[in-house]
Amino acid sequence: MNVPRFGLNRFDSRSVDIFAADVRRAEDLGWDAALQPDSQLRRRDTYVLLAAAAKATERITLGPLLANPVNRHPSVTASSIATIDELAPGRTIMGWGVGDTAVRLAGLRPARVKELEAGTRLMRALLDGESVEVGAERPASLPHHRPVPIWIAAGGPRTLRMAGGVADGVFIRVGTHPANIATAVEAIRAGATEAGRDPASVRLGAVFHTVLVDEPGSALTMAKSMAAGYYEYSPALFDPPRLEWTGPSPETLKREGQVFPDFHHAPDLEASGRVVDFLPTSAADAFSLRGGPAEVADQLIETLRRAPAEFDYVVLHPIPNPPSPDDLERGYTARVAHEVLPRVRFALQQS
Repeated sequence: MNVPRFGLNRFDSRSVDIFAADVRRAEDLGWDAALQPDSQLRRRDTYVLLAAAAKATERITLGPLLANPVNRHPSVTASSIATIDELAPGRTIMGWGVGDTAVRLAGLRPARVKELEAGTRLMRALLDGESVEVGAERPASLPHHRPVPIWIAAGGPRTLRMAGGVADGVFIRVGTHPANIATAVEAIRAGATEAGRDPASVRLGAVFHTVLVDEPGSALTMAKSMAAGYYEYSPALFDPPRLEWTGPSPETLKREGQVFPDFHHAPDLEASGRVVDFLPTSAADAFSLRGGPAEVADQLIETLRRAPAEFDYVVLHPIPNPPSPDDLERGYTARVAHEVLPRVRFALQQS
């Protein structure tokens, strides 16, 4: 069985230098990809951080996960990611999507699927060195173009189908349940076929929220907050696993429980998880990996073995979020590298 490249998408960004050092440490620990959210009101500038990391590293793949066509015009994003690829040749990817938290915190709306598609096509052309008619006096072009692969992160069926038609790769963000993963892969392949592409040419990745918490009760409570976060943005994801949302609406619960900005990013994930304690354990397990390193490794192995396709990338999203920088040897980055990834890689190699 194919062994995917394992990526991490949360790093210590208290300063540019600290971020670069943290990515270098992840590279030394054996992580394959360092991906950074593009959220201007929550973190320092993504491309400045990635540039610093590019200069500090030699092997690890770098890129945003995810950027969006709302906060920056796609031509700006294409210019930025091409510049990063100059600093890290051949180890840069462009991960983006419609935008959720970063967009909403700025009082804007996420991009529509058609906007994301148009932005993807524009970026692809610019990164390939083409001149593009944009309604200006002259066609637009990128003098420092580089063939950076564009990956779309998606969870909804329309976005997944569109991504299958235009993206180099798709990061599936639907949780861990095999029914949701199968539905997502089917949508991507259908979109590729409709666009006249070979479905096998579209590379696949997965993003899994990972509650690395040894105490079982705390891990379950945080995992319920993760499940609520998925329902908050994509309630249809409860349908394939045959789950039901039996409580008030997420917006009502957020207001009454003082959950901000959402169930995925609340500062106290145990508190936000208690707000949705009505969710069953099956819901928690449908949307995240949880427990100590052995439990997380076993769940990840089982999830990958049951998936209907092999993944090029598996991105592990640390929960609690962000990981604490205080204990370098016992923090998320090191624990997963030492206690989870070797076990998963070995098991998949034997499959």
